[in-house]
Amino acid sequence: MENIIILSVCAFCTSVISAIAGMGGGITLITIMQFLLPFDIIIPIHGVIQLVSNSSRSFIMRKHIHHKKFLFFLLGAPFGYLLTTLIYKEMINTALPKLLIAVLILYVVFKPKKLPELRIRDSFYSFAGACCGFLSVLVGATGPFLGVFFTRSDIKKETIISTKSMMQTAIHFGKIPFFLAMSFNYNEHIPMIVSMSIAAIIGTKVGTLVLGKVPEKTFRLIFKTLLFLASVRILIKYIGILS
Repeated sequence: MENIIILSVCAFCTSVISAIAGMGGGITLITIMQFLLPFDIIIPIHGVIQLVSNSSRSFIMRKHIHHKKFLFFLLGAPFGYLLTTLIYKEMINTALPKLLIAVLILYVVFKPKKLPELRIRDSFYSFAGACCGFLSVLVGATGPFLGVFFTRSDIKKETIISTKSMMQTAIHFGKIPFFLAMSFNYNEHIPMIVSMSIAAIIGTKVGTLVLGKVPEKTFRLIFKTLLFLASVRILIKYIGILS
């Protein structure tokens, strides 16, 4: 019961973070969960909570969603899940995909001004969808990877958060049948899932109210800072070059 209360408070706080900054909440939550829960149940449960958090955020900010980008993303996601299904049981080391994410993030955050922004056509979001579908089961939180495709000056903060949330809703939804196929029993964890889900919805509502008061320039600074911190976490945990 104590763990449920702690994790519910964390779900609330991290949902506030994600609603304000567009990312950071999911990866923070999964980090905290590693201290309180067995490893084999973290990603399945985290996926459900992030599904609730992102879908509630998408609903609240639905008028800002860029539907064309989302639809192309949705087309690509199943191909990523299919690839993961084929290699999941043989996948021993997941450090490489995490390292690639870290490198991509560092390019986006620290690239010289002379180099172009990572602006891709709407149709190329299908590639992002395939990558997220593949990485979601291996990594758990794909927000930092997806965030690099939204670090661009031609999209407003509300569109970034709402569209990215909608994409992540699709990704987290797709993980549920995957883990069911892997015989994960969600029924054993219903109290925890319900409590954390309610906390996540409340946190999302609070965060979206605060977002309207955050200046565009400040939002972009926070967004890039969280991307950088996510890359540092990846490098420290899985590569060890900074430890």
